[in-house]
Amino acid sequence: MPRQVFVFDPPERFVAGTVGLPGERTFFLQASGGGRTVSVALEKVQVRVLAERLEALLDTVQRAGAATGDPVEDYEPLDTPVEEEFRVGNMGLAWDGDAELCVIEAMAQVGEDAETEVEPLTDADEGPDALRVRITAGMARGFVQRALRVVAAGRPPCPLCGLPLDTEGHVCPRQNGH
Repeated sequence: MPRQVFVFDPPERFVAGTVGLPGERTFFLQASGGGRTVSVALEKVQVRVLAERLEALLDTVQRAGAATGDPVEDYEPLDTPVEEEFRVGNMGLAWDGDAELCVIEAMAQVGEDAETEVEPLTDADEGPDALRVRITAGMARGFVQRALRVVAAGRPPCPLCGLPLDTEGHVCPRQNGH
Protein backbone atom coordinates (compact mmCIF):
# COMPACT_ATOMS: atom_id res chain seq x y z
CA MET A 1 0.00 0.00 0.00
CA PRO A 2 1.31 3.49 -0.75
CA ARG A 3 2.42 5.23 2.38
CA GLN A 4 1.73 8.76 3.46
CA VAL A 5 4.68 10.53 5.05
CA PHE A 6 3.86 13.75 6.90
CA VAL A 7 7.08 15.78 6.63
CA PHE A 8 7.80 18.89 8.69
CA ASP A 9 11.16 20.35 7.70
CA PRO A 10 11.26 22.24 10.00
CA PRO A 11 8.04 22.33 12.00
CA GLU A 12 6.94 25.51 13.72
CA ARG A 13 6.16 23.28 16.69
CA PHE A 14 6.91 19.67 17.70
CA VAL A 15 5.71 18.54 21.11
CA ALA A 16 4.57 15.61 23.22
CA GLY A 17 1.32 16.02 25.11
CA THR A 18 -1.68 14.23 26.53
CA VAL A 19 -5.44 14.24 26.43
CA GLY A 20 -7.37 12.96 29.44
CA LEU A 21 -6.92 12.55 33.17
CA PRO A 22 -3.98 10.73 34.80
CA GLY A 23 -4.56 7.01 34.55
CA GLU A 24 -6.70 7.51 31.44
CA ARG A 25 -4.40 9.74 29.37
CA THR A 26 -3.70 9.28 25.69
CA PHE A 27 -0.22 10.40 24.67
CA PHE A 28 0.45 12.23 21.42
CA LEU A 29 3.28 13.60 19.34
CA GLN A 30 2.12 16.69 17.49
CA ALA A 31 3.85 18.59 14.69
CA SER A 32 2.59 21.89 13.30
CA GLY A 33 3.67 24.14 10.47
CA GLY A 34 2.53 25.63 7.20
CA GLY A 35 -1.10 25.79 8.36
CA ARG A 36 -1.38 22.08 9.15
CA THR A 37 -1.16 19.99 12.31
CA VAL A 38 -0.53 16.25 12.54
CA SER A 39 -1.11 14.29 15.76
CA VAL A 40 -0.07 10.66 16.28
CA ALA A 41 -0.92 8.57 19.34
CA LEU A 42 1.64 6.51 21.21
CA GLU A 43 2.27 4.86 24.56
CA LYS A 44 3.70 6.64 27.60
CA VAL A 45 6.78 4.44 27.53
CA GLN A 46 7.40 5.38 23.88
CA VAL A 47 7.39 9.08 24.82
CA ARG A 48 9.85 8.41 27.66
CA VAL A 49 12.18 6.29 25.52
CA LEU A 50 12.11 8.82 22.66
CA ALA A 51 13.02 11.63 25.09
CA GLU A 52 15.82 9.60 26.68
CA ARG A 53 17.31 8.50 23.35
CA LEU A 54 17.03 11.98 21.88
CA GLU A 55 18.81 13.43 24.92
CA ALA A 56 21.58 10.82 24.58
CA LEU A 57 21.94 11.64 20.87
CA LEU A 58 22.20 15.36 21.62
CA ASP A 59 24.81 14.72 24.34
CA THR A 60 26.87 12.64 21.89
CA VAL A 61 26.62 15.31 19.20
CA GLN A 62 27.60 18.01 21.68
CA ARG A 63 30.64 16.01 22.85
CA ALA A 64 31.65 15.70 19.18
CA GLY A 65 31.71 19.48 18.94
CA ALA A 66 28.44 20.30 17.17
CA ALA A 67 26.52 23.32 18.42
CA THR A 68 23.40 22.17 20.21
CA GLY A 69 21.95 25.52 21.32
CA ASP A 70 19.72 26.39 24.23
CA PRO A 71 16.43 24.54 24.74
CA VAL A 72 13.42 26.07 22.99
CA GLU A 73 10.69 25.63 25.60
CA ASP A 74 7.00 25.12 24.73
CA TYR A 75 4.46 25.20 27.57
CA GLU A 76 1.33 25.53 25.44
CA PRO A 77 -1.26 22.73 25.32
CA LEU A 78 -1.68 20.56 22.25
CA ASP A 79 -3.35 22.29 19.32
CA THR A 80 -7.02 21.35 19.13
CA PRO A 81 -8.85 19.49 17.87
CA VAL A 82 -6.49 16.57 18.45
CA GLU A 83 -7.26 14.13 15.65
CA GLU A 84 -5.17 10.95 15.63
CA GLU A 85 -3.66 10.18 12.22
CA PHE A 86 -2.35 6.81 13.40
CA ARG A 87 -0.96 4.91 16.39
CA VAL A 88 2.84 4.73 16.48
CA GLY A 89 4.61 1.40 16.17
CA ASN A 90 8.29 1.95 15.31
CA MET A 91 10.35 5.11 15.65
CA GLY A 92 13.63 6.22 14.18
CA LEU A 93 16.09 8.87 15.31
CA ALA A 94 19.12 10.32 13.52
CA TRP A 95 21.44 13.31 13.38
CA ASP A 96 21.94 15.09 10.06
CA GLY A 97 25.46 16.43 10.53
CA ASP A 98 25.46 18.49 7.33
CA ALA A 99 22.31 20.43 8.27
CA GLU A 100 22.90 20.06 12.05
CA LEU A 101 19.34 18.84 12.58
CA CYS A 102 17.74 16.00 14.52
CA VAL A 103 15.53 13.75 12.40
CA ILE A 104 12.69 11.96 14.17
CA GLU A 105 10.31 9.56 12.48
CA ALA A 106 7.27 7.88 14.01
CA MET A 107 5.79 5.11 11.87
CA ALA A 108 2.29 3.71 12.08
CA GLN A 109 1.74 0.43 13.85
CA VAL A 110 1.26 -2.41 11.40
CA GLY A 111 -0.46 -5.72 11.82
CA GLU A 112 1.41 -8.99 12.09
CA ASP A 113 0.32 -9.88 8.56
CA ALA A 114 2.02 -6.83 7.02
CA GLU A 115 3.92 -7.81 3.89
CA THR A 116 6.29 -4.86 3.71
CA GLU A 117 8.75 -4.11 6.50
CA VAL A 118 10.10 -0.57 6.21
CA GLU A 119 13.11 0.74 8.06
CA PRO A 120 12.52 4.10 9.75
CA LEU A 121 13.98 7.16 8.02
CA THR A 122 13.85 5.69 4.53
CA ASP A 123 11.91 7.02 1.56
CA ALA A 124 10.20 3.76 0.62
CA ASP A 125 7.06 4.13 -1.49
CA GLU A 126 5.26 1.26 0.25
CA GLY A 127 4.71 0.64 3.95
CA PRO A 128 3.18 2.26 7.00
CA ASP A 129 2.35 5.95 7.23
CA ALA A 130 4.90 8.09 9.02
CA LEU A 131 5.44 11.44 10.70
CA ARG A 132 8.94 12.83 10.03
CA VAL A 133 10.30 16.01 11.58
CA ARG A 134 13.67 17.70 11.21
CA ILE A 135 14.37 19.99 14.16
CA THR A 136 17.23 22.04 15.53
CA ALA A 137 19.15 20.81 18.55
CA GLY A 138 17.61 23.59 20.67
CA MET A 139 14.11 22.54 19.65
CA ALA A 140 15.05 18.91 20.40
CA ARG A 141 16.31 19.83 23.89
CA GLY A 142 13.02 21.64 24.53
CA PHE A 143 11.10 18.58 23.28
CA VAL A 144 13.04 16.37 25.71
CA GLN A 145 12.33 18.62 28.69
CA ARG A 146 8.62 18.83 27.90
CA ALA A 147 8.27 15.11 27.14
CA LEU A 148 9.85 14.15 30.48
CA ARG A 149 7.54 16.60 32.30
CA VAL A 150 4.49 15.13 30.52
CA VAL A 151 5.49 11.57 31.46
CA ALA A 152 6.16 12.56 35.10
CA ALA A 153 2.83 14.40 35.43
CA GLY A 154 0.80 11.20 35.67
CA ARG A 155 -0.16 9.18 38.70
CA PRO A 156 2.45 9.10 41.47
CA PRO A 157 4.44 5.86 41.78
CA CYS A 158 4.07 3.43 44.69
CA PRO A 159 7.07 3.90 47.00
CA LEU A 160 7.52 0.12 47.25
CA CYS A 161 7.04 -1.25 43.74
CA GLY A 162 7.12 1.83 41.51
CA LEU A 163 3.83 1.01 39.77
CA PRO A 164 1.33 3.87 39.43
CA LEU A 165 -1.00 4.46 42.37
CA ASP A 166 -4.71 4.52 41.55
CA THR A 167 -7.28 6.64 43.39
CA GLU A 168 -9.35 3.47 43.91
CA GLY A 169 -6.45 1.65 45.56
CA HIS A 170 -3.32 -0.21 44.58
CA VAL A 171 -2.52 -3.89 44.60
CA CYS A 172 1.19 -3.84 45.40
CA PRO A 173 3.13 -6.94 44.34
CA ARG A 174 5.81 -6.16 46.96
CA GLN A 175 3.18 -6.59 49.69
CA ASN A 176 1.78 -9.81 48.26
CA GLY A 177 -1.22 -7.98 46.80
CA HIS A 178 -2.20 -5.93 49.88
